[in-house]
Amino acid sequence: MNKRTVAVVGGGAAGFFAAINIKEICPELEVSIFERGNHVLAKVEISGGGRCNCTNTFEGVSDLSKVYPRGHRLMKRLMNVFDHHSAYDWFERHGVPLVTQPDHCVFPSAQDSHAIIDCFLQAARRLGITVHTRHRIVSIDELEGFDYVVVTTGGSPHSTGLQWLCDLGHKIESPVPSLFSFSIADERLKALMGIVAENCIIQLPGTKYRSEGAILVTHWGLSGPAILSLSSHAARHLHDHDYHGVASINWTSRSGSETREALSLMVNAHRQKQLSTMAPMGVSHRLWQYLMSKGKVERPTLRWGEIGKKTFNCLVNVMTNDEVALTGRAPFRDEFVTCGGISLGSVNSSTLESKVRPGLYFAGEVLDVDGVTGGFNFQAAWTTAYVVAKSIAGKESDRS
Repeated sequence: MNKRTVAVVGGGAAGFFAAINIKEICPELEVSIFERGNHVLAKVEISGGGRCNCTNTFEGVSDLSKVYPRGHRLMKRLMNVFDHHSAYDWFERHGVPLVTQPDHCVFPSAQDSHAIIDCFLQAARRLGITVHTRHRIVSIDELEGFDYVVVTTGGSPHSTGLQWLCDLGHKIESPVPSLFSFSIADERLKALMGIVAENCIIQLPGTKYRSEGAILVTHWGLSGPAILSLSSHAARHLHDHDYHGVASINWTSRSGSETREALSLMVNAHRQKQLSTMAPMGVSHRLWQYLMSKGKVERPTLRWGEIGKKTFNCLVNVMTNDEVALTGRAPFRDEFVTCGGISLGSVNSSTLESKVRPGLYFAGEVLDVDGVTGGFNFQAAWTTAYVVAKSIAGKESDRS
């Protein structure tokens, strides 16, 4: 009897995880991976600064929509099958010890993405999975003869990369970048490159988009966890506005009344001290100089006891509602994630099998599922890939 076969299209994180789990659950299946590039797992290698933030503890995440701007309902369902605990156990069982950081991000103990790459490559060799590089699939006809096809091609920068799947009848959600930093116009703020404001709130006025966390000032603009989270949730809004607009930053995350009280305490306690030498509320010295310049502090020798009502109000406003003009995405391609892909309405939400082509499955970023930074996108890859493996195994079991 001829062996039954599986083609995995895409040699990235989701592709290898799907292939390995299919073969481990159904060793009788013959599994082949087709990768269009010269090397497999290229994105895994550079992720997390080369350390690979492979999952997250999800501690404090009570609502998955906070970490999955698109696809949170699907992820909630699928994580009942394979969640972050399952991923942690899987890697440890397969010889990759993990470590959890204080920020709840999980990395290989070796602090090297090659720990995961080597694990995948060794498992593929051990299980007899065939890997083909420099093999781009542009038509389903190229895969004729395979009993199952699993598409794990990752995020496509343009809809044309998904045209062959669109031609089969799948709805495509237009791909746009996610997880990127902002370019800004304010030269005074860019001059602070290198500083990190740990507790900030940034929002896009007139929208629902808001994020909290650290902001890093760079020579081109703004980056850091709060910026990346905002860019993820507001990916389509920002794309539709050509990445231009205004962002409002609360530099200490305190309310207006709390900020007024804190500044009043500084006035009463340090009346003879110069503002330039006494930064309030833990604000760094360099950031405070910038805030004073925007807060219309007229001279650097101004003392706390000399602040007038107008200057006081300006300082409160700039600390809690500093408006910064956005002029685009970062001037280089630093985004690693794409919003969009195969519409979730085109797949079975329990098995990830295509609704229009039986035997065709999707996993990973090719689906319209993406997360914020912190290991959530890799968890989506592991979860969806494992669900596909279980789904194929279930079909094989029914067949036998």
